[in-house]
Amino acid sequence: MEEVRCLDSLGLLGVFFMRRSEVLAEESIVCLQKVLNHLREIWELIAIPEDQGLQRTEVAKKHIKDLLDMMIAEEESLMERLIKSISTCQKELKTLCSELHVEPFQEEGEMTIFQLEKYLCTQVELIRKQKKERKQELKLLQEQEQELCEILCMPHYDIDSTTVPSLEELNQFRQHVATLRETKASRHEEFVNIKRQIILCMEELDHTPDTSFEKDVVCEAEDAFYLSLENIATLQKLLQQLEM
Repeated sequence: MEEVRCLDSLGLLGVFFMRRSEVLAEESIVCLQKVLNHLREIWELIAIPEDQGLQRTEVAKKHIKDLLDMMIAEEESLMERLIKSISTCQKELKTLCSELHVEPFQEEGEMTIFQLEKYLCTQVELIRKQKKERKQELKLLQEQEQELCEILCMPHYDIDSTTVPSLEELNQFRQHVATLRETKASRHEEFVNIKRQIILCMEELDHTPDTSFEKDVVCEAEDAFYLSLENIATLQKLLQQLEM
């Protein structure tokens, strides 16, 4: 019932604007007639000859026509700009939808040229924003992934950075980066535990790190150690040798 009342209200509003427009048009004609009558009264008071009065009337008519022609030209120019903008927005929306891997944009219901142009421009801005956000997140994820892959000595995820990723591609990449973080945390924890045991063994054996690997493990900062599977295995092997 509320929707029906809303539609009824919109219909009444449209009728109101149409009637108001007609009233304004009639008032404009009356106003123009008053101006011409006033001019004729002035010419009669100063006794302008009839032929000159007709000439002045023609001049007044020409001024009015020129003004109205100029207004028409301006409004036609506005309409042309709106139509051009609609065409431009439709083309850009088609391209954006293709780039973002979403369904082609569909216009909703019947709209006036003015409403359609405003609606399409709004949609273009919204989808541009989505495109920008996806590319920004992709860039951020790639930076995080590069850092994680470097310390884990793992190959990079295969994703095209020259195009806009789909939501599914972005989600998969997001999950991949999350898995890398978990792997890093797990390996770092294992590294810290083994390192602690290695240091204890070296202290008990009064052993000074002599190989470059032992120095890296014992002396370098923990964040500088590459957490590759090979390094973790070498750590385990070193601990086993010290415990023998």
